[in-house]
This record gives sequence, C-alpha cells and structure tokens, in this order.
Amino acid sequence: MPSTTFIRLLSAIIGIATALCSCAVQQNTPKVAAKPPPPPLFGWTNPDAAGRTSVRIALNEQKAYVYRGDTEVAWTTLASGVAKHPTPDGHFYVMEKIVDKCSNLYGVIADANGDVVNWDATAGVTPIPRGCHFVGAQMPHWMRLTGGGVGMHEGFIPDPGKPASHGCIRLPAAMAERLYDIVQVGTPVTVSGEAPY
Repeated sequence: MPSTTFIRLLSAIIGIATALCSCAVQQNTPKVAAKPPPPPLFGWTNPDAAGRTSVRIALNEQKAYVYRGDTEVAWTTLASGVAKHPTPDGHFYVMEKIVDKCSNLYGVIADANGDVVNWDATAGVTPIPRGCHFVGAQMPHWMRLTGGGVGMHEGFIPDPGKPASHGCIRLPAAMAERLYDIVQVGTPVTVSGEAPY
C-alpha cells in the first residue's frame, strides 16, 4: 500500500503537470482578432424632418444625399456608370416610378435551361446563339431620370466607392426601397462631380 507521502508527491506531480500543460496550450493558442463589421452602405440621419424631398448625387464621392427642405435626412453609397457608360450630370426630375422593372437594353443571354451564357449583353447588339434568349437586367424600385433610360434603382454595388453600372445609379436594396417610397414624380435630383474611373 503506497505511503501518504508518496500519494501527496504523486498528487503534486500531477498538479504541476496539469498546470504546465494548460499553460502550454494557452501560450500556443493563437488569438484570432474579431473581424470588424463592414462599414454601412447608407444611413438615415433625420428621417422625421419636414419639407420637399430632393436628392443630390455626388459622382466623385459615389454617394447620394437625401434632403427634406434644407435638412439632410439620409445618405447612401451608390454605383454610377463606368467610363464606357457614364452617368450624365445635371438637374433632373423623377419622371416615372416602377416597382418591378427590367431593362430592355442591358442584361444577359440565357440558354433554354435558363443558364447564363453571357453576363454582359446589350439588346440588339450582342449576338444571341441558337436556342438562347435575352433577359433584361432587373431594376427594382426604378426611378427614371432621363428619357434615355438612366435612373436610380436597386442594384449590386461590387466595390463601394467605384462606378459599376451602364449609366444608372445603383443603390443598396433597403435604401432603394425606402427612397422609392418617399420620392414622387417631379422630385428634383441633381447629379454633379466626376466619377472616380
């Protein structure tokens, strides 16, 4: 039968070994820094302000600012037209609003199964292979600014701060939906600045 001294010694050795092992594990476990959340794409700063709604688009910032009277009520990141299809600058008015619009000019070519065979197609210009068809790009919450087909709408912003569209002003989905609700036909929209191509 082991002596009391031996049991105490064995317990002490096990305790030291456990402490060393736990320290070794703690020292060798790398600390993973928490990834910061991405910056917001839009924000509402004073949604209860009163006054006539207007929109100012700053192409150089790739942002838009929404006003009620003289008070800024919201801002949003946007993606304007690329150098090949620049967004026009000037003073415009919302000409029409359509909740679910599809482009009749830009889109994709899909085969009979609906699989996309060309992701960047222009109607009447891009050849359509046999058995395929043109599908216009979806532009939900469409707010037309020009007779030539430029408007504000929900769209993908692949690289915030850089142009990405065929001339339209793409907005984050939630912002496009809310802006669509507060602008009316006739709402003034000013577009200025030089896009960072």
